Amino acid sequence: MWLILALTALLFWSGSDLFSKMGSKPDDKYSHWKMVMAVGLVMGIHAFIEIATGTPISFEAILYYLPASSMYILSMIFGYVTLRYIELSVSSPICNSSGALAAILCFLVLGQTIDGLSTVGVVFVCVGVLLLGISEYTENEEARAARQSKANVKYSKSVLALLLPILYCIIDALGTFFDSIILDEESTFMPNVFHHLPEDTANVAYELTFLFMAVVAFIYVVLIRKQKLTVKTEGYKGLGALCETAGQFAYIYAIAANPVGAAPVISAYCAASVLWSRIFLKEKLSWKHYASIAVVFAGIIILGVAEGLGEA
Repeated sequence: MWLILALTALLFWSGSDLFSKMGSKPDDKYSHWKMVMAVGLVMGIHAFIEIATGTPISFEAILYYLPASSMYILSMIFGYVTLRYIELSVSSPICNSSGALAAILCFLVLGQTIDGLSTVGVVFVCVGVLLLGISEYTENEEARAARQSKANVKYSKSVLALLLPILYCIIDALGTFFDSIILDEESTFMPNVFHHLPEDTANVAYELTFLFMAVVAFIYVVLIRKQKLTVKTEGYKGLGALCETAGQFAYIYAIAANPVGAAPVISAYCAASVLWSRIFLKEKLSWKHYASIAVVFAGIIILGVAEGLGEA
């Protein structure tokens, strides 16, 4: 059963990447806020279902989990902006390198030990992301235009296009760092500030915080900026939101059932994102891009295996 759940998380999260990209139009400067509205709405509905079925939650718990949830939400906003400026094939591997950075933070700040396998994974990810950035920024403009022509898009070479997914990676890693403190019953880091929360309560707190951000985004986009929302124009965002929430739900139970097997399977979901971008978005990268992405994939999977062995 754990394998079905792990593959479900992989498919839904990679589907979230795909549909979010399809719903992010380069000429729509509000697309990231619209995506926040969609994800917040779906997560809010799921949170109320969880509460109705017995998950405990309080305003205090929401505040306790705010350091982690705010980082996750902020990183996702940067991720949605990123999709307007760069191929999904490039952004997804960079964004999903946050696990390596989180491991470094926990090692440096919390004094947590890092095993040899995790160290290898971190090195692979860091080297792969560096090579991917070099491949993207040094590519010849004519070669870039030629490979983007089939996808009927044109992304200009820019520092911003690379900076945005890197910001996602850094901020998401901070969220994971706070998670490692708040969800660890034995954590002694700043005990007067951080308190332990059960995972189900923390997840509902995160979803309710996302719902709050969706309301803020709605006020800004619809009521202040007078933007119209239709199923035709925003449908892909809704599908992305459904996939994001469903993937997270499957992830929780897959990791609980078999962390050793599930972690490396789920950690490879950005590989599926690249595959979907090639099939459905017609994105095509250079061999240097793909070689760099392969190094990142290897590092992410190694980290997933190491995480699973550590939780066994």
